[in-house]
Amino acid sequence: MCAAVSIVRSQLLYLHVKIEKGMVHKINFDDIRPFDDSEVNHYLGLLLQDEGFQHILQFIFKDQAKINQVKLLLAHVHTIKDLQLKFVYQMVEDLILKKSTDGLTSSGLDKLDKNTSYLFISNHRDIILDSALMNYLIVLEGMNTTEIAIGNNLLIEKWIEYTVKLNRAFVVRRNLPVRELLMASKKLSEYIRRDITQKHTSVWIAQREGRTKDGNDKTQLALLKMLNLSNIKEVGEGFKELRIVPLSISYEIEPCGISKVAELYKKQTEGFEKTQEDDLRSMGEGLVRPKGHVHFGFGEPITSQIDLIGNDEPISTQIEKLAEIIDNKIYSSFKLWPNNYIAEDILNNSSNNLDQYTAEQFDRFAAMLDEAVETVPGDKDVIRTMFLEMYVNPLINKRKSLA
Repeated sequence: MCAAVSIVRSQLLYLHVKIEKGMVHKINFDDIRPFDDSEVNHYLGLLLQDEGFQHILQFIFKDQAKINQVKLLLAHVHTIKDLQLKFVYQMVEDLILKKSTDGLTSSGLDKLDKNTSYLFISNHRDIILDSALMNYLIVLEGMNTTEIAIGNNLLIEKWIEYTVKLNRAFVVRRNLPVRELLMASKKLSEYIRRDITQKHTSVWIAQREGRTKDGNDKTQLALLKMLNLSNIKEVGEGFKELRIVPLSISYEIEPCGISKVAELYKKQTEGFEKTQEDDLRSMGEGLVRPKGHVHFGFGEPITSQIDLIGNDEPISTQIEKLAEIIDNKIYSSFKLWPNNYIAEDILNNSSNNLDQYTAEQFDRFAAMLDEAVETVPGDKDVIRTMFLEMYVNPLINKRKSLA
């Protein structure tokens, strides 16, 4: 039964839904949209009374005087922009950048038009940080923050839902029956297209459902099929109006690397069903564990590349070619670190990359590798290989993209 449902679901997502030009259709997006300014005070009030949020404030700030100061600040916030500028981005600086990274850099952002809306499609490495750090960089560049796609599986508690919707996140509904999934995908597609083409609001969405666990970033065709459900033009023209910008996110130290290897290993050996507790743990680990240097490589809109895809080809073929374009742009913009080269030399028992790292960097990575192997229960050789491949795959993909 599960296989049959999967096949039907895949076929349904291939549908290219056409809406007659000139047809007026009003869709209610209240169940997926972020909160607006008129709702800020109401939901901040609920957030400040939420017991779960109180625990988070205690975990983050420890000191009660600081917690009281934060509560007072939030009580005087009245707009989404004020919340982000006065609170969220200060937290990004103080609690993430200063405490768990060795610096955040970017490239290509200065080449984008500050007054144009884009659809940023990126690889996905961390549940919270990918979008939070991206918006931090965008604000520094003088652009307005994007709206963020977030799966409903992550809205585990009310305080999480309030927090993300106050930060311009809209909801992607998952794990639905086939017919409901098609309808939800159509609504999501309409919402994203309306944001970009009518509201002139940029959107961020990950290239795949769930984080990449093995370092091999690849755009899921289902994502592009979903985006095409709201298209009333030829496939290429419809994607061009979304102004897709591939974004490559590169962490020197893989966020939650050990837990990702543990999950991969369990999937291969005994089966693994992720729980809400796993998601919560990953959110927390991603925020506080060391990440080294972090780089965001913003590409240029892929309009000209889309023009090279023939409209006379089957829709499925056009979408496959579009996915390849996005993947190659993400690979080519990916910033490689010494760890990527060290991992390849260890995996291949070679010294081909000696000019890319120091002895100190090698020892540091080797210690991290030993920790992963010892922490994850199971076949140590398999676990060691998995951890190394997580760092080697981005290197392999970048070489292919530049060949």
